Amino acid sequence: MARKQRNRAADYAVYLVVRLLVAAVQTMPPRWAYAVADALAWLLYTLVKSRRRIALENVRAAFPELVNDPVKADRLVRAMFGHFAQSVVELMLIPRKLHVGTWRKHLALPEGNLTLPHLLTGRAALIVTAHFGNWEIAGFHLGLCGFRTHAIARALDNPHLQRFALHFRQRTGQTIIDKNDDFEFLTEVLKGGGKVATLADQDAGPRGVFVDFFGRPASTHKAVALMAMQFDAVMVVIGVPRVPRTAYPQRPDFDPTDPLAPLFYAVRVADVIDPREYASDPNAVKHMTQRYSAALEALIREYPEQYFWLHRRWKHQPKAKGAKAA
Repeated sequence: MARKQRNRAADYAVYLVVRLLVAAVQTMPPRWAYAVADALAWLLYTLVKSRRRIALENVRAAFPELVNDPVKADRLVRAMFGHFAQSVVELMLIPRKLHVGTWRKHLALPEGNLTLPHLLTGRAALIVTAHFGNWEIAGFHLGLCGFRTHAIARALDNPHLQRFALHFRQRTGQTIIDKNDDFEFLTEVLKGGGKVATLADQDAGPRGVFVDFFGRPASTHKAVALMAMQFDAVMVVIGVPRVPRTAYPQRPDFDPTDPLAPLFYAVRVADVIDPREYASDPNAVKHMTQRYSAALEALIREYPEQYFWLHRRWKHQPKAKGAKAA
């Protein structure tokens, strides 16, 4: 069936609202911007009840001990809304605040020795991450440092917002590859030894490979492991959580009273997976997918309030053995 035609006027109106909000946040003092984030988090938590309910269901399933502790479960969900509202506001501030001379005040690279070798060689690499922490900031930062990377992303339905998002994502040198329409370009990049980032924690439907994620079967896309094997691409599993500055005392001097003090993240490496290790494994796709899923889970367990519990990660479940179609 033909795709339903979009309302051009509505699309443009939404785009104008977003641009006005971004302009307002960028011109106001950072303390006000974080106050806007707090208000946005409260509104989302209060008004979007269906998503709040999904988040509560997910955290209780992921952490069984919270089933009998509704207060703690609710606190975790509130913290998640707060984190992502702050992250959205920080993305608006990053083009003005994060540049070559300031990035060390806002980013730590505690395991840079695990990532840099794979960024500097001619071998293809897949940077595997999740809807966790602030995943957008990593690509922005790599561009600032002169690395030319690519990221797989779905194009936004609103064409005006899509152009705006592309401008932000690509302004420091990162190139966005449309997950639905740019397969030939993606193939070309990986064949040439390119570095490609992808979000690997979305439900893949009934045809995905089912692996354990927080103790439950989760349908996961096979494409990441298949690409790694086909193009001999090493998989670097990372997360970019917000972290306390006290965890990295070697960072440059930074005034703790600075209103931008909360804008501090660490690029954490959870695992490095070489597909050559699985060359003779008949179940290589599943085993590699399970391995990076477990690595992402370990990071999320450290900072559970920074994971996007709003999506239905366990929507599809494997069919019971022996079940037959009617």
